[in-house]
This record gives sequence, C-alpha cells and structure tokens, in this order.
Amino acid sequence: MNIAIIIAGGSGHRMGQDIPKQFINVYDKPVLIYTLEGFQKHPQIDAIEVVCIDGWHDIVWAYAKQFNIDKLKWIVSGGSTGQESIRNGVYNLEGKCSDEDTIIIHDGIRPLVDATVLSDLIVKCNQYGNAVTSMPYNEQIFVIDDEISTVQYIPRETLRRVATPQAYKFGKLNWAYHEAFEKEIGIYGSSYTNTMMVELGERLYFAAGSDKNIKLTTKDDLEMFKAYLKADKDNWLK
Repeated sequence: MNIAIIIAGGSGHRMGQDIPKQFINVYDKPVLIYTLEGFQKHPQIDAIEVVCIDGWHDIVWAYAKQFNIDKLKWIVSGGSTGQESIRNGVYNLEGKCSDEDTIIIHDGIRPLVDATVLSDLIVKCNQYGNAVTSMPYNEQIFVIDDEISTVQYIPRETLRRVATPQAYKFGKLNWAYHEAFEKEIGIYGSSYTNTMMVELGERLYFAAGSDKNIKLTTKDDLEMFKAYLKADKDNWLK
C-alpha cells in the first residue's frame, strides 16, 4: 500500500490569522483540502492519515465528507514539534502497515502537490527504499564569516533543495523514529524526517520536484497560491 501522512499540526502564527493556516479558506475551500485532494485524486494513493491539532479533528472529518476525501482513514493528534507530530503519525500506523508499505510524508500547507511528483516519488521509493522531492538550487550561497562579510561560498551545483513530499518504507521509517526519540538524534529545532534519516546514517535518494510546490508560511505565500489557482482556471477557460 501507499499511505500518505499529511502533517497539519501547526498553529501558523506567522500568517497572522485567527485560525491555523491549514484551515484558511481560499475560494471557499480550506487550504488543507486542496492538499488532500492531490492525494485523493492520485490513483496510487491507497489511504490518507492526517496529523492534526487537537480540537480540529471533527472539523477535518466534516471537511473530508463535504469534499469527498474518502481515502482519509485516520486522524491523529499532533505533538509540540513537527518531529513529534510525524512520530505520532508513524506510530499510529503500527499494526496497520507492513514493513514494505510506502509512507509518504507531506506538509498540509503545501497544497499544490503535483501528480507527476507523487508518481516519481513512489517509483524511486520502491527502487531505493526512500525518496525525497528535490530541485536544483539556482542562487549563490555564501558562508557567513562574521556579521558583515564572507570569504567562502558553496558551489550551487553541489546543492539540492529538498522538501515534502518524502517517501520511506514503513519498516525503516518506524525503526528510525523509535531510534531517534530513544537516542535524541535528529528531533530538535528545524529537524525533519529527511535530516533525521541522514543523522541516523541513512542515504537518501532524490526524486522529482516542482517549483509550484510552495509552502504557505506568510501572507505573500497565500497570495502566490491564489495566483497559481487563478492561472490554472484561466488556462482551463482558454
């Protein structure tokens, strides 16, 4: 099976709204539903789990019914950090998945996941045991020497931008989260599943990415998302 874990446990203070950003309505539809629809419509996704803020579970179930997200099978409470939320989602699948099932982890506030990206991710994960969406880095990166200057740069040809969705075989993923939280490896700060895996000594494999796969963190991101949606409508009208 191919199972998606959608992380929707953040409060989204940087968006400056009264509700978590994954529940903000854009053209009469919550951001989270746009995200879930990408997985609902993909023929290779068998089931969806949402890791959600406490108090919003019933609302997510209601939205899923309203927008026909019938692949949603489980809703789990998030933790105090992103890594705790992912861990909760992984642990909930114990006894429900086999070791060889593919688990796709994705941010609920990345609502423009592309079907071709998901397809390539699943192929690469089946081939190598894991896969992370990635893109070339097109800007120059300099290393800070002091507060106002630099004497070193990192060749951009050696860099890749990595985001969600990411895919891992359940057996290795479940082992990794037990290992990481037991030994306190790769679970603090901005750590995510991919960085945790590397800190645990695992090799990661690149899959295709997309520039449209934006993360909605600020109001400017929200406006960009609306622009993408409007552009898609305009193309359809033509």
